[in-house]
Amino acid sequence: PQVICPPWHPKVLGLQELALTKACFCDCLQKDYHFEYTECDSSGSRWRVAIPNSAVDCSGLPDPVRGKECTFSCASGEYLEMKNQVCSKCGEGTYSLGSGIKFDEWDELPAGFSNIATFMDTVVGPSDSRPDGCNNSSWIPRGNYIESNRDDCTVSLIYAVHLKKSGYVFFEYQYVDNNIFFEFFIQNDQCQEMDTTTDKWVKLTDNGEWGSHSVMLKSGTNILYWRTTGILMGSKAVKPVLVKNITIEGVAYTSECFPCKPGTFSNKPGSFNCQVCPRNTYSEKGAKECIRCKDDSQFSEEGSSECTERPPCTTKDYFQIHTPCDEEGKTQIMYKWIEPKICREDLTDAIRLPPSGEKKDCPPCNPGFYNNGSSSCHPCLPGTFSDGTKECRPCPAGTEPALGFEYKWWNVLPDNMKTSCFNVGNSKCDGMNGWEVAGDHIQSGAGGSDNDYLILNLHIPGFKPPTSMTGATGSELGRITFVFETLCSADCVLYFMVDINRKSTNVVESWGGTKEKQAYTHIIFKNATFTFTWAFQRTNQGQDNRRFINDMVKIYSITATNAVDGVASSCRACALGSEQSGSSCVPCPPGHYIEKETNQCKECPPDTYLSIHQVYGKEACIPCGPGSKNNQDHSVCYSDCFFYHEKENQSLHYDFSNLSSVGSLMNGPSFTSKGTKYFHFFNISLCGHEGKKMALCTNNITDFTVKEIVAGSDDYTNLVGAFVCQSTIIPSESKGFRAALSSQSIILADTFLGVTVETTLQNINIKEDMFPVPTSQIPDVHFFYKSSTATTSCINGRSTAVKMRCNPTKSGAGVISVPSKCPAGTCDGCTFYFLWESAEACPLCTEHDFHEIEGACKRGFQETLYVWNEPKWCIKGISLPEKKLATCETVDFWLKVGAGVGAFTAVLLVALTCYFWKKNQKLEYKYSKLVMTTNSKECELPAADSCAIMEGEDNEEEVVYSNKQSLLGKLKSLATKVRVEF
Repeated sequence: PQVICPPWHPKVLGLQELALTKACFCDCLQKDYHFEYTECDSSGSRWRVAIPNSAVDCSGLPDPVRGKECTFSCASGEYLEMKNQVCSKCGEGTYSLGSGIKFDEWDELPAGFSNIATFMDTVVGPSDSRPDGCNNSSWIPRGNYIESNRDDCTVSLIYAVHLKKSGYVFFEYQYVDNNIFFEFFIQNDQCQEMDTTTDKWVKLTDNGEWGSHSVMLKSGTNILYWRTTGILMGSKAVKPVLVKNITIEGVAYTSECFPCKPGTFSNKPGSFNCQVCPRNTYSEKGAKECIRCKDDSQFSEEGSSECTERPPCTTKDYFQIHTPCDEEGKTQIMYKWIEPKICREDLTDAIRLPPSGEKKDCPPCNPGFYNNGSSSCHPCLPGTFSDGTKECRPCPAGTEPALGFEYKWWNVLPDNMKTSCFNVGNSKCDGMNGWEVAGDHIQSGAGGSDNDYLILNLHIPGFKPPTSMTGATGSELGRITFVFETLCSADCVLYFMVDINRKSTNVVESWGGTKEKQAYTHIIFKNATFTFTWAFQRTNQGQDNRRFINDMVKIYSITATNAVDGVASSCRACALGSEQSGSSCVPCPPGHYIEKETNQCKECPPDTYLSIHQVYGKEACIPCGPGSKNNQDHSVCYSDCFFYHEKENQSLHYDFSNLSSVGSLMNGPSFTSKGTKYFHFFNISLCGHEGKKMALCTNNITDFTVKEIVAGSDDYTNLVGAFVCQSTIIPSESKGFRAALSSQSIILADTFLGVTVETTLQNINIKEDMFPVPTSQIPDVHFFYKSSTATTSCINGRSTAVKMRCNPTKSGAGVISVPSKCPAGTCDGCTFYFLWESAEACPLCTEHDFHEIEGACKRGFQETLYVWNEPKWCIKGISLPEKKLATCETVDFWLKVGAGVGAFTAVLLVALTCYFWKKNQKLEYKYSKLVMTTNSKECELPAADSCAIMEGEDNEEEVVYSNKQSLLGKLKSLATKVRVEF
């Protein structure tokens, strides 16, 4: 028999090990167990069973009973009381969604949620076992919301829920930085993605705005993933994703109500949500009502869980404003406490509010406005202009107003501008002015706390060039320029953002920390509705105070040109129509400027392009760079792919037409500090195409996240076209995605400067040691480009130089490379260099590139062949001449003639030699005889017979004196015919 244990029994006292030796058993009390439902069977039925609580050993549990049907659920504000299986209303201080659950408290990670970090497609696991690379990467609770990681690890926030019926999940989020991926998807209990998550990429939101996302859930187990992956390639840290108010509907029932979180209350039974406590009140968890702070010495913000002592007032607690101008042209300086006022003036160290009412002269009206004797400025009527100090006057004949906005005096906020304050974690600054006018500038306001976003907006419905400039068909329609400075002691950031056609706001540029007074210009390329936003944040840390209230940004002037609804501060000359049309302005045809003498349209000279900033006078036609020509509309200069150069009395002609298609280079890989592999991908549009920018780079991160882009739409802002552009490519294996990712697409060159063999053009210099020395004497050809958009790091814009090198071994498109000392293509981030080697970069062939070879004369004919010089450094151009065949005489005939002449000459020489040798012997004999006679009869004349002419001898003899000359000398002596008479 079952015995009830007495109070002294070890089982009652909790001494379980001693209770095992005793013979009594304890009946379970209601607090010792709870009820649960079994899984639904095939018929849709289930049972309610009692389950002992942990560490409880008892007997006598209630018997199982048939439970409610599986599809049963309670209404909002109710819960299922399991003992009687009936729906009951939630009590005061609690709430219920009925068949759903809600997570709106993020002081810590709620039960059931987990963080898993992955990197390089490898699961890293719980935080205590992660390697150093992702050791601190996780979703971080921030009170009212949860914040994603800021690095390039992949971190998933996971929650598993089992639904008895189909339902949905809903959450609010902020996602403003496209350098981070944000996915939401669902898996089943086999880790397979559900069909409902095919569109898993979450859309970007505007800065300071909360978006919402919902997905249908199927019955059964659903594992929810919020996954973020940062894309950091040496850039600043990404802005994290924020998530709050996660609601899951479809859990069929909830067996208990949820207590209201601190700072909220519920004063009625059956509530489905809790209300926020107003200012100067507070509440604890599960409150039925809010409690007021005890006295004026304490304060609290909305939704506070406690009251705080008010500090003494300081200069950080008030600000000054300028009142609108009065009829006397005066403005008053007024001082106001920052609302809500949280400081006390009655404390010892507190300061008092300075006296207001000091009058100062009002600044003049902004250009294009005039006060007309009133206390406020009004825009000039269409067709009139003013510099802000004089009355609006009509434009003279032959001119038209130069429309736009130029705000440089800040007494009141212009009508097309507005200011606001926003904080992602609270509503303290809602309704506050984020910026304040201050005479010669407009500056950031106080805000509610240091991490507020102080927002200034300028709305312009469109941009359109004036009538006189419609002939300038360049892509620029207008520009916005502002002059600013920042004064910061913390990590303040100023963001400049642009929204086109109210689609989404994109950050164009940002500046962190203190910046000296400077100007920034953003160029407008299409006519659309624009909203320009300046957002200033003193710190991005979770600051709920005003430590850095003196950190501020000042904007001195904002100028927008060619605004559709703008005003005119001046007039510009325009082209006049015919005499019949009077003095009205007419648009010039494309490529025409306005001649000063006649105010008539005249076409720009050849090889010039028309300025997009002015069309008055011939100087509006700007000469093209070397080796370039203008297109038909005189809107741009470009290279037609043909280039001519004189070198050492030799003409070199180049034809780059076969390289006019876009050339590409994938350079890398490189790695981030955490090991993410990425490549730099370049596209180059070298020449041709009438100056059209054919190099395209895209950002498919946004392609993944935005699905409403229509092909060919002007709103497709993720595609950039240029002469040279760059994208950062992350291979699929680096992050575990199904496709490679392209991000950070930028324009490196959108203006063609010229082509030359020189290595310098317009401050772009290609150093000699940047690329390997060429192996031929053929000069390299250089193409120079620049970008018209300036950045904070490249105040003069980016520039690009492409060195074209003749290389017969590189056929087709050849090979593009970057300098070895600058593996990213640039050493300073502003000037990019490329070497393009190809056979197509060789000069055209001329008659200097081949030589002739003459063949032997055979059978009266001789061939002449033509061959290229080796190595061959030319392409196309002239072709080799056909071989030449000419008649000739053979060598046998002339050989015979030469042999005959030679033989005759030899015989003649021998005969002559013999003849003269014989005569010489006779003369020597007679001379010897004469000498002998003379010696024998000294001083006597020779006998008469000794000199007599012998019979048979000639009466004259040629006497030759011999001194033993050679045969040649003897012949020479005989030729002189020297006669000696005795």
